[in-house]
Amino acid sequence: MNSNNLKNWFIRFIKGLFIALGFILPGISGGVLAAILGIYERLLAFMAHIRQNFSANVRFFLPVGLGGLTGIILLSNPLAYLLSTYQAIVLWGFAGAIIGTIPSLFKASTTHSRTKGDWLLLISTTVFGSFFLYNMTSIFGTIPINFFAWILAGSLLALGIIVPGLSPSNLLLYLGLFDPMLLGFKNGDLGVFIPMALGAVLTLALLSKLMHFLLQNYHNKVYHFILGIVISSTFLILIPPVADYQNFTGISWGISLLLLGLGISLGYWMSTLEEKYK
Repeated sequence: MNSNNLKNWFIRFIKGLFIALGFILPGISGGVLAAILGIYERLLAFMAHIRQNFSANVRFFLPVGLGGLTGIILLSNPLAYLLSTYQAIVLWGFAGAIIGTIPSLFKASTTHSRTKGDWLLLISTTVFGSFFLYNMTSIFGTIPINFFAWILAGSLLALGIIVPGLSPSNLLLYLGLFDPMLLGFKNGDLGVFIPMALGAVLTLALLSKLMHFLLQNYHNKVYHFILGIVISSTFLILIPPVADYQNFTGISWGISLLLLGLGISLGYWMSTLEEKYK
């Protein structure tokens, strides 16, 4: 492997580390990160037409997958600690990271010009998406922690890749699966990893072709829908029941706003990587 190939391999590994954030950080979508880092459409095309250029695609995505697995293992333990100790403060940093990516998504949301229908879809998705996600627990309730629950969790994580803007961690929080998932990742529990991997693979195989078709034929509509989900999910992680403001002080608010600003800067920087490495 020459120096350029080694550099490109390492860059894809780092991208995998970032995409792992979308698996385990509430409010952040792996699909958004994949899109921002310039590999989303190639991943979707690979999953939709898996037999085409199979060997080349496997070689391309191997470091991404290794980076993602490494990121999950490295981040699960500190994230579990931070969310249990400084939950609301940390969520403001997450929200900032999402806000920083919105200009890039807004730019990518149209191939020509926006129509009234695009704006209407964006507004309606934001409003109805907020209502649905906020009331999801009361609609569906929490589910028992078992093999089928982990298949569902893996499916949701895969949806976070297939549908940029969808934060699977948010959904797992609402369903009561997020904390047990982090514990399973931290302990290397195969009873968590295996059914989640199964659910993810099945979902990718079944839905990638559909999303590839939609992006090819309804690009503007898909991305305006994504933007609506991004905006609504960002708002929802900052209010109860996800964020808990018990015993919050002026210092807590100051740190939260600082992390919000740092998160916006980080998100914007991540957006510039797409143009640099596309």
